[in-house]
Amino acid sequence: QVVGGKVKKPGKRGRKPAKIDLKAKLERSRQSARECRARKKLRYQYLEELVSSRERAICALREELEMYKQWCMAMDQGKIPSEIKALLTGEEQGKAQQNSTKLAKAVKTEANSGSP
Repeated sequence: QVVGGKVKKPGKRGRKPAKIDLKAKLERSRQSARECRARKKLRYQYLEELVSSRERAICALREELEMYKQWCMAMDQGKIPSEIKALLTGEEQGKAQQNSTKLAKAVKTEANSGSP
C-alpha cells in the first residue's frame, strides 16, 4: 500500500511488546498485592478509630442529655437543681459556659476530623 507517498506494511500498529521476564512480572504483581493489603489495613484501622471516637462523643452527649432530663423532671416537681441555682445566681456561670464551650468544640472537632 502506498499512502501519502509512503509505503505502509500491513500488520499491527505501534511498537512490539518487549519480552517481559515472567518472574519479574509475578514479583511486581505480588508486591502490588502486598501494598494493596497494607493500604486496606490502614484504611480499616482509620475507620475503626473514627467509629470509636464517634461512639465516645455519642456517650458524652447522652450523659449530658440525661442530666438535662433529670433537671427538667426536678423542675416539674417544683425543685430547682443546685446546678441551675448556681447558674441563676451567676456563681458558676463562667465554669458552665467553659464546659459547654469545650463540649461544643469537642463535638465539632470530632465531626471535622472524621472527613476522609
